[in-house]
Amino acid sequence: MERKETPTADNPGTDKEEAPKAKRTRSPGSMSMIEPRFRNIYKQFYKESYFTPTTLDLKTKELIAIGASLVAKCEGCLEGHIKKAVELGLTKQEISDALVIAIGIAAAGVVDMSDRAAIKLDLHHFEE
Repeated sequence: MERKETPTADNPGTDKEEAPKAKRTRSPGSMSMIEPRFRNIYKQFYKESYFTPTTLDLKTKELIAIGASLVAKCEGCLEGHIKKAVELGLTKQEISDALVIAIGIAAAGVVDMSDRAAIKLDLHHFEE
């Protein structure tokens, strides 16, 4: 009786099936699907808008970036800007204040959308 070996990545056996491809062990880099020239344009814009001296200091810019990242639902942005804020010496309370304002703005967006839907559909369930 002939014994068949189970195909593996190292020994695909005699079958013509391809060996399983190794799974990616890390996530791709940011903007990995964006053409390099457009990545460079974005990076230059970010550098100019963020690091060029303006009337806002870097700590204030970080607090704005934290709020904007939260409302934009950009997890990587939020983590990066909170990390930068901590490195700049912003306190837990200052970071929390920025988050609370962003949460309020995001909630206001939900209220605004529901108000617009109510007007369009003429639904005013709890109108006084």
